[in-house]
Parts: sequence; C-alpha cells; structure tokens
Amino acid sequence: MFEERSAKKRFLSAPPSIPSVIAAVLEPVISALCLLVCLRLWDQPIEGLSMGLITIVAVLTFPGLNRFGRNPVATAIDILISWYGVLFVLWLLGFAVGKLDALNPNMLLAWAISTPVCLWLCTQAGTLWFRHQASKPEARRRAVIAGANHLGLRVAEMLTQHAVPPHECLGFFDDREPARLPPEAHVVGRLEAMPDFIDKHGVKDVFVALPLTSQPRIMNLMASLQNTTASLHFVPDVFGVNIIQGRLQDIGGIPVVGLTVTPFTGVNGLIKRLSDIVLASIILVLIAPLLLLIALGVRLSSPGPVIFRQHRTGLDGEIIKVYKFRSMRTMDNGAVVKQATKGDPRVTKFGAFLRRTSLDELPQFVNVLQGRMSIVGPRPHAVAHNEHYAKVVKAYMARHKVRPGITGWAQVNGLRGETDTLDKMARRVEFDLEYLRNWSLGLDLLIIVRTVKLMIFDRGAY
Repeated sequence: MFEERSAKKRFLSAPPSIPSVIAAVLEPVISALCLLVCLRLWDQPIEGLSMGLITIVAVLTFPGLNRFGRNPVATAIDILISWYGVLFVLWLLGFAVGKLDALNPNMLLAWAISTPVCLWLCTQAGTLWFRHQASKPEARRRAVIAGANHLGLRVAEMLTQHAVPPHECLGFFDDREPARLPPEAHVVGRLEAMPDFIDKHGVKDVFVALPLTSQPRIMNLMASLQNTTASLHFVPDVFGVNIIQGRLQDIGGIPVVGLTVTPFTGVNGLIKRLSDIVLASIILVLIAPLLLLIALGVRLSSPGPVIFRQHRTGLDGEIIKVYKFRSMRTMDNGAVVKQATKGDPRVTKFGAFLRRTSLDELPQFVNVLQGRMSIVGPRPHAVAHNEHYAKVVKAYMARHKVRPGITGWAQVNGLRGETDTLDKMARRVEFDLEYLRNWSLGLDLLIIVRTVKLMIFDRGAY
C-alpha cells in the first residue's frame, strides 16, 4: 500500500516561484487599493455597489501575470492592454445592469488612469528588488553539468541568464578527450571526479546532460551521486526531434515526456470544437444566398454535379469525404490525382473564378459541422498525395494530429494553390507544424481575417 502511494507522489509539479506568487496577487491588490483611494478622494460611499465593484475587479485580475524582469516599455503595453480589457468587461456589466451612472465619472476616470500607472511602478520596483537580491553572492546556487555537449552548453546558458534563483556554473564534467570537446566549455574533470568535486566546492545542483546513448554511464553516475547532498536534475536530449506541444506528464508516478502531441486535448479541444460549430453555423446562414448562386453558376458552366466529393486524409489519418463546388470538367479521385496548374484545361472559366477566390471551398463548412474538418487547420490533401509526400517530407503525417481546415497558417503565408516542387510542400508542412506548436483561439481568428483578405486580393491559387 505504501509503495503504491509513494509511487504516485514520486513526480510532482514544480512549485511556483516567489516572483510568480507576488505577481499573482499584486495586480488585484493594486486595482482594489487604487479604487478605494479614488472613492475616498471623491467622497464616494464604500458600500454595496463599490464593494461589489472591488470584488469583481479582484476576480477579473487574479491571478496577475509575472512581468518582473521584462522590458519596461513592453511591460507598460502589456499592462495597458490587460487593464483596459478589464475595464471593457466592467463597462459591459454596468451597461447590462443599468449602473453606469451610479458612480462619479471623474472618479472612475482617475481610477482607470492611476491603476495601470501604479501597477507599472510596482512592477519596476519589484524588478529592481529581485535583481538586487539575485546579485547577492549568497543567492547564487553553485551548479555543475555532466556532459560538455550542445545540450550542456544550452543548460549552462539557461542557468546563468534565465534561471530563478540564479546559478553559478562551476564547469563541465566529461570523459571525452580534450580534442573532442567544444572550446567554450570549461571542463573541470571526468565524470568519476564529480562526487569529490561536489563535496569540496559546495555544489547545490547537478545537471546531467549526457546523450541517451550513454544510458549505462548515466545510471552509474546517478548511483555515485546519490551519496552527495546536491540536487540531481536529468535533462533529456530531445531537441533533435520535431517537437509539437511538448509536455511532461506524471502517470502513476512514471514521468512521460510528450514530444509530438495534439494541442486539442482537454479544454483546448472543447474550445476548438465549440468555436468551429458556432462560427460555421453563423457563416452558413450568412452565405446561404451565395451558395445558391454559386451552385447555379456551376450547373450552367458545364455538365456534371454541383458538389465534388473527394477522399482526403483527416484526423489521425482516417479517410474522410470533403465537399467542394466542382470547378473542373473532370473529377480525379483515384490512385493518381494531378494538382491543378496554371492554365489547366480541366478548369472551367467559372471554376477558375471559384478557385482564385476560394469560393469553391465554401461547402466545407458543412464538413465542419459534421466534425470531419475544422475552420482553421492544415489543408487536407488527396489520399494519393499523402501516400507520396509521407515518404519524402519529414514529419509530414504529424499534421494529421488535428482535423484538417478550410484555411490554415500555410495558406495565409503565401502557400496557397499548387505545390509543384518538393520544397514548396516541405514549407507548407513546416507552417502547419508551426500552427500546431503555437495554437490559440486568437491565432485561429487572425488566420480567418487574413483568409478573407486573401480571397479578395490574392491571385496565388488557380
């Protein structure tokens, strides 16, 4: 029983730093105090309405962001954006309950101006204080690194420039010959000498940055360091992998490092799906007359069906049917699918207009409601193309960890239309992976806005 419980507690989340805790409460405290001072200066009663306002402000601003150590100008801009976002929410609440005129407008204006100023001043004062504390010799933790390689050098840079609390890196330990070691690495001995060095120099932290191929040496080193008082940290060398949404999980006491993981898990997945349903429903209602006109145009432009159904690769590599307005006289959907090229004789005149403006993609909003696609995501390619490019483009199939999109980050960065070279496809995949690494609802909205602009002005698709 005790072994099972101890296993579950073996790996814990790192506690927040002291600056993070202070920053979390600083913003709501400053906002509330400034409001109290302004209420006093304008002889406003501190009762029901004002106390409710103080409570709402504290809730909206907690936890505050850790802005200590940032550039003063960037900090000021960040504070202003965050604060006036809070004021906008308060204005909406006041408008909804009809209490906009219940407080002195001059008092509210003074509060709106004084709060970000006081918060900025406190943040700068805190930055100076933390820097002063970090500059004290007793505040710096002595550290050594096992492994004088590219990873070890990156760890040394992190420890001396970004770590909280700051560290003093005393050097590297490595068993390789001096000729094989990077000249910028200060090597103080071989791995077997680490325990004695740690005891002699009062080392507090040891960072093991040896390659994974050195597992026996890593295990022997860890065993020899168990009898020291230094804290041991293992740094896995995963930087050679194309990491997507990398994260560390604790599953029953077993550390699991996720290297290539979909961003749409948990709450993120719910937000993504709800935004797709809401936006797709609104858009379909708004464009319904346009859909009828386009359908009529397709029918009159050439014989054949209005909607072209093509097999594409969707989420987790599953085959899905994607809807498009037919823009060609022929419909390729077999083992070999030729991409449309400039001046392609298969494309009708009306179809060329549809492809140039991306109006042929509009039926895919129905695919979004069906759950087969998303509004924003990597564009789905024909199955035949996937089978080819998966063999020649690195990390190509990683783009299928999410639902394919009507538009995507690659398309709004100049990679619409034909990918007639391997380099173009590789660049498209890299943009798709960048989207997966950096996804947010704000990024999705930005891509949608840029897509509308491209539909009007871009001539890259045919």
